[in-house]
Amino acid sequence: MASFNQNCSCFAVPSTSGFRVFNTEPFREQLCREFEDGGIAVVEMLFRCNIFCLVGGGPTPKFPPTKAIIYDDHQGRAIGELSFRNNVLAVRLRKDRIAVALEHKVLVYNFADLRLLHAIETLSNPSGLLALCPSADAAVLACPGLHAGQVRVELYDTRRTKFISAHDSALASLTLCSNGKLLATASEKGTLIRVFSTADGTKLRELRRGSDPAKIYSLAFSRGDQPDWLAVTSDKGTAHVFSLTGGSKQQAAGPRGATAASDSSNDRSGSTHNRQQQPGEGGAEQTAAGRNNPLSSLSFVSSYLPVGAAYFRSERSFAQLRLPNTQRALVGFGKSPTTLLVVGADGTFYKASFDAERGGPCEQQSVVQFD
Repeated sequence: MASFNQNCSCFAVPSTSGFRVFNTEPFREQLCREFEDGGIAVVEMLFRCNIFCLVGGGPTPKFPPTKAIIYDDHQGRAIGELSFRNNVLAVRLRKDRIAVALEHKVLVYNFADLRLLHAIETLSNPSGLLALCPSADAAVLACPGLHAGQVRVELYDTRRTKFISAHDSALASLTLCSNGKLLATASEKGTLIRVFSTADGTKLRELRRGSDPAKIYSLAFSRGDQPDWLAVTSDKGTAHVFSLTGGSKQQAAGPRGATAASDSSNDRSGSTHNRQQQPGEGGAEQTAAGRNNPLSSLSFVSSYLPVGAAYFRSERSFAQLRLPNTQRALVGFGKSPTTLLVVGADGTFYKASFDAERGGPCEQQSVVQFD
């Protein structure tokens, strides 16, 4: 599957004979590398530099699937490797660290000398769920914990570990904002997206993708240390965008902010509390007022329902992009915070925009069949 680099200015696509890199704005092919002796399953970029991390795959892998290869494209060769007993499922890079996800473990290495810094035991993680913030000002990692629905957050700068009970069922996706202060998660059920503060594990938002179960493919915060938006793709064929700057439309008259609950009992009961401004909720008050996520038209009944109240209180998406099929799709944000970038598994790249004040359907700007 394709992967964006750390700021979505490029994305890389592995193949059975190599890999390709594309620039997103404007869209163009940046490089194409064909190997005569095998394919690639995972390509991870380090911003826009010549260093990649490659994992072999396909019918005849270029490298063993149990190795993460540090590849210098200028030299056209491997300059380092990390070897494991089990297949590498995912890799995340930043300028000082390499994080590798195996099915039951996450390993963190120093980039300069490939020295092992941290070994983390996880619940079975066949999808290789792993997030590593790219900011030089913070070092935060998120991965599955040891219980279903639990996220382990490593705050390396302060040498703290937080365990967040994000969902009752197994995790399907997770992501961090660029400075690692916000964490977004989705479960295998796929109906609710939750946003947490990594500093203390507080739940800041509960966002409803839909009422029917769905397979979540990807989550992405908009660029910057205080993101205004969160996007999600699923097998329902729609990319949803949620506002992080205002309350819901029915909450707009009250204090600006999000709902918060504890990680366990309050999370399951759906109880909520008003909060003051949270990280990621920047911007002028009058601007935020136009960026409220809609609530269900039946939200008024939530105060009368001891069970299921969270369904009516959770916020719906602010903007939506309809995709022509339900194949796996990777989502990201462009240079403008209201530009949505989607890479489909069918080899299609979509660029769309949405109105930051009114929301609703996205306007499709371009569609490119790159593969």
